[in-house]
Amino acid sequence: MNCKELYLPDYRNLRHQKYCNKPECRRASKKASQQRYLNSEKGCDYFKGPLAVARVQHWRREHPGYWKHKVHSSENALQEDCLSQHDLNQSITEDLHHNALQDVCFLQPALIVGLISSLTGNALQDDIAETTRRFIHLGHDIIAGASMPSAPPERRSSG
Repeated sequence: MNCKELYLPDYRNLRHQKYCNKPECRRASKKASQQRYLNSEKGCDYFKGPLAVARVQHWRREHPGYWKHKVHSSENALQEDCLSQHDLNQSITEDLHHNALQDVCFLQPALIVGLISSLTGNALQDDIAETTRRFIHLGHDIIAGASMPSAPPERRSSG
């Protein structure tokens, strides 16, 4: 609704999602939502009158110094530096089913596609679909208890 571009709405909000997930559209969505609330019967007097003043004064008493910026120390971080992981020489079975990428990733398409694209460096749908099929077959091998997954399929050459 804000950027006028097509987007894939979240499957849980198909009928009423009007904004995409871009930061500027999220800001516009929040602004419109707040404006709807302030214009509603419930929210029209939220920031007015003695009750609002009392609510703000109470909150300020409960949160002294809320406006002061605290400097966070990184010396007490619990997380340690991560060592880089080496590539494992694992094989993948040759017999791959050719399901459409949309069928494989029905419920969480953005997560799966983004993860595979990040891992492989490929953004083409055919490459992502091929990798998805290989991952599924490898997962089936692991679940079935195969001690060593079978050999990987030959990679298609582009051209």
